[in-house]
Amino acid sequence: MSIMLREIKEQPAMLEKTIRAETKKLDKIGRFLKDRDVDLIVLVARGSSDNAALFARYLLEITCGIPVSLAAPSVYTLYKSRVDLKKALVVGVSQSGEGSDINEVLRRSRKFGAFTLGITNNARSEITKTADETLLIHAGRERSVAATKTYTGQMLHFYLLANALNSNGRRLGIEKIPDYAAGALDLEPQIQTIAQRYTFMENCVVVGRGLNYGNSFELALKLMETCYVVAERFSSADFFHGPLAMIERKFPVVLFGAKGVTRKSNLNLLRRLKQLGADSFSITNDSAIERLSSVSVPLPENIEEELSPIPFVIPAQLFAAHLSAAKGLDPDKPRSLSKVTRTL
Repeated sequence: MSIMLREIKEQPAMLEKTIRAETKKLDKIGRFLKDRDVDLIVLVARGSSDNAALFARYLLEITCGIPVSLAAPSVYTLYKSRVDLKKALVVGVSQSGEGSDINEVLRRSRKFGAFTLGITNNARSEITKTADETLLIHAGRERSVAATKTYTGQMLHFYLLANALNSNGRRLGIEKIPDYAAGALDLEPQIQTIAQRYTFMENCVVVGRGLNYGNSFELALKLMETCYVVAERFSSADFFHGPLAMIERKFPVVLFGAKGVTRKSNLNLLRRLKQLGADSFSITNDSAIERLSSVSVPLPENIEEELSPIPFVIPAQLFAAHLSAAKGLDPDKPRSLSKVTRTL
């Protein structure tokens, strides 16, 4: 078994441990930030962490009503620009905590008046010395170059932050997420079989919308780094604005199809893909989406859309790991890559 697969299977325990260890800290930080009257959240990240931040943008704006910006680190590190952040919360996200550009943005953001948070899996990393407060992912060491458990750990922290910042008293039921994650792992035999179908895939499109849009970027990244598949990613809404022209018979399209408000656009896309003869693979808990797809991984219908991103990305991680093995590759040793990437 690859290290990547072992770490994928550690996620339910990691999620449970992180909820237990970090909830009180997040609630305390939330009270402080409400008193500070934060009116802007800026998220800064690279790679898989940036995909978790893309998810967080949807989650935090939907649940808290606070505008969220995804930072362009080069604005701070290369262009040396001054940004007014006096009423902002700036969150740096780095599994290793050693991303040079992430830490530099946090340093400069503090000078510009922001309160800063770091989300990391490394309690002794540079980000813990740079940010005002640190939120730890309790995942243990992540050895696989392809991040899995730290990605969902970062997502979980954004759920905790949403609960802490939400002013309407409504709490997301995050205590359900570890069980949902465990249930997703039970689908591995079916996913391994599906991976065999795509052994010779060289190109594909990954589609998600809303809360699962970040997952489309994350699966595309996993397919690129572990399977060497050229994977483009789109929103199901954007897909009709040009990208549909690339679809021809048997072209593979992977869809995150959660039951909820994105259902209509996902169904419209699947109907059009069927007309074009495309090969559609859906990770879904909606029976109509399942019926329209060429192949699907069915998750429980009772998973709420707002809680779907973590249990939905786990089958995607399993798919990438098993597809890599089916192609005769080693997902733990992607060519040209290393675990920690430092850029400025």
